[in-house]
Amino acid sequence: MRGVIISEGFAGLQAQALGLAARAGLEAPTVPLSAGRPWRWFPAAAWPDPIGAVGGLPELPDGLVVSVGGMGAAVGAALRRRQNRQVVQIQNPRMPLKRFDLVVANRHDEIEGPNVLLSRTALHGIGPAVLAAARARWMPRFEHLPRPLVSVLVGGANGRFRLGETEGRALAGSLRAMMRDQKVGLAVTPSRRTAPAVRAILTEALAPERAMVWDMTGENPYLGMLACADAIVVTADSISMVSEAAATDVPVFHVPLPGRSRRIGLFLGALVDAGRIRPFNGRLDRWPVTVLDDTPQVAREMCARLGLPMPVEGVAAAAGVGGR
Repeated sequence: MRGVIISEGFAGLQAQALGLAARAGLEAPTVPLSAGRPWRWFPAAAWPDPIGAVGGLPELPDGLVVSVGGMGAAVGAALRRRQNRQVVQIQNPRMPLKRFDLVVANRHDEIEGPNVLLSRTALHGIGPAVLAAARARWMPRFEHLPRPLVSVLVGGANGRFRLGETEGRALAGSLRAMMRDQKVGLAVTPSRRTAPAVRAILTEALAPERAMVWDMTGENPYLGMLACADAIVVTADSISMVSEAAATDVPVFHVPLPGRSRRIGLFLGALVDAGRIRPFNGRLDRWPVTVLDDTPQVAREMCARLGLPMPVEGVAAAAGVGGR
């Protein structure tokens, strides 16, 4: 089954579409979108000619169009109208839902309709097969770290939450205290959004304690850290990272940050209520957890509704996974 993914060139957006495509057995190259002047200064839903606003499109493969985000939604709706393409939109399109064959959104997006599929978490491609492969590859590289191993996924400021030097020092201090008091091993990975000053604070505080802090060079250990962890700590700015952590079978802690987002607050609250995550208080606790991953179910329901071949259970591609 073939198709195409259209979205702005943000890793988090593309990871959601690639994850859904992998779970659905859809081979779909990604076409990045970028708006020219003056359209970049206006909401994509208001563009009179979305395809023209992005400078036109290359010849697209036949099959399903998966659009992501606001710009992807505008172009996807135009393709459906002009070319009678079958279009699945990921995330709230901020335009009438009837312009799409299917809209896949999160519960915290607070939309509903007959063509809407809702997921508790962000879509991703991190399933059991991907984790098993990453575990086999990375476990030998983490053998020098004490157990239990706590993997720490660090995001960054995003306009809604702050993660600057003050927050970085507080996080580093609580992680260092946990290492000393509970004798845990620690592996830390910053993301592209982590400020250099925050990376430096984490490295200076934790590396002397024998923590592994990725220096952003060489192979990204993110998948290995998800697969090999006995517990995961993740900053609360990223729905994608929390969602991917929740797809493992270990306890997940979210680090509260200064700021406010209704959507992220609803998302985190729902996972706390479900017992899947807990706020991080500087200590490693254990409780029974269940893997939370709605992406396979969404992929099956999408295929059923659109009359597409049903995906083979357990098949997922590792390419493009990771919402960082």
